[in-house]
Amino acid sequence: MPRFKSLAAASTATLSLALAGCMGTGSIPDASAPITQSEAQAGAEAHPQLLAEFGGAMTGSQAQYVEQVGKNIAVQSGLGNARESFTVSLLNSSVNNAFAIPGGYIYTTRQLVALMNNEAELAGVLGHEVGHVAARHSQRRQAKAQQNSLLGAAGAILSGILLGNSGLGQQIGQTFLQGSQLLTLKFSRTQELEADELGIRYLNQAGYDPKAMATVLQSLALQNALDARLMGRDNASIPEWASTHPDPASRVQTALTKAQGMSGVTNRDTFLTRIDGLLYGDDPKQGVIEGREFIHPELRLAFTAPQGFYMINGTSAVSISGQSGKAQFSLAPYNGNLNTYVQSVFSALSKEQQVTPSSIQKTTVNGIPAAYGTARVNSSSGQVDVTVFAYEFANDRAYHFLAITPAGQANTFNAMFSSMRRITAQQASGVIPRVLDVITVRSGDTVASLASKMAYTDNQVERFRVLNGLTANENVTVGQKVKIVVRGS
Repeated sequence: MPRFKSLAAASTATLSLALAGCMGTGSIPDASAPITQSEAQAGAEAHPQLLAEFGGAMTGSQAQYVEQVGKNIAVQSGLGNARESFTVSLLNSSVNNAFAIPGGYIYTTRQLVALMNNEAELAGVLGHEVGHVAARHSQRRQAKAQQNSLLGAAGAILSGILLGNSGLGQQIGQTFLQGSQLLTLKFSRTQELEADELGIRYLNQAGYDPKAMATVLQSLALQNALDARLMGRDNASIPEWASTHPDPASRVQTALTKAQGMSGVTNRDTFLTRIDGLLYGDDPKQGVIEGREFIHPELRLAFTAPQGFYMINGTSAVSISGQSGKAQFSLAPYNGNLNTYVQSVFSALSKEQQVTPSSIQKTTVNGIPAAYGTARVNSSSGQVDVTVFAYEFANDRAYHFLAITPAGQANTFNAMFSSMRRITAQQASGVIPRVLDVITVRSGDTVASLASKMAYTDNQVERFRVLNGLTANENVTVGQKVKIVVRGS
């Protein structure tokens, strides 16, 4: 949640035209038509907004390496006549995501790169995204759903879960997901398979092992399953509304079948050497999640999520989810009046009907001036309580929780509201980032001994296996390069 930049002021029309996060069996439409002037213009307009929303573009040798591989694979598509036709960005985001937009703009997050195990996988992911652009999937999705905006698709799904399909529910759902890195228009299964097939084609043309498309999808499926277990979900898959790479597990075999009989290089050791030291997980500049704690060293604040709830740190908001409700921590413009601030958050929830709390109460939380209010809202799936709890950290700076619970259960988040606190400079300096450390397996090393070096207190072996693409029965071998996650400086 760095600096709380929001897409609220961005042009969602421009973004919805182009953006689709992801990561076919039929005939693929013309996927070699060059980039048009209108596509280049749309991409140029959306590009700075996307960088702001997804943590900004990283710089340095790691970003340069990703750019090099991305341009090499992108030219295989025929979309551009030269490497200069493409802009490839490594995003400072802790979610596993990659996407591309018309105009030759290609993106992958550092977290997804950290999950990969060779250069062919990196080329495969970026080639998959280029395939979406080459097949004009965004335009086709847009034509089928002109009413959808960047927020609309995900918002409608979430509102269906929480509030039914009422217009008010959609507005609240959109507000909940606004600024989250989960917000991307998802492609159909057919389009995902088409992009996989195009990515495999590009890999083969570039001399990479096309089976890398299947192995990176397998790693992503394993990561999704691990994330689900860490979040305490009974189901070993991320729910559809929270997955920007829908159903990777079911696409693995299809990708393997498409790549059958093909071969090429993987450049594993080169890749691992080039990503050594890459930031992993949350960037302290954006705030970090440690168990149930969210700590933001730059903003000097922290809070604790309720037991049984999990958090996702987005670029402009932190989402808190559980079986009995959902909440989001974010900010809005502040004029020095907390009552007005709380009311403005409620007012922004719906364009169709006014959402008004029964009252707005003032209080103090751990020495921080605060105000809160709750509104009972009717929806097609029943009544819910919407709570806004705001805190003044300075004369011109305030933050708030927006929470939705079933009617009568607004107290679900009371402990979290009361846990908001300032942190000291010493506490802030103690937040140390995690980074990748690429090491060479030595004699006597085992999965268990290497996993014990991981900078986590739980599930060390499972995290190590997923990070290195190792199944439950695979072991490490002497001389093999592997990744571990350690505390940086």
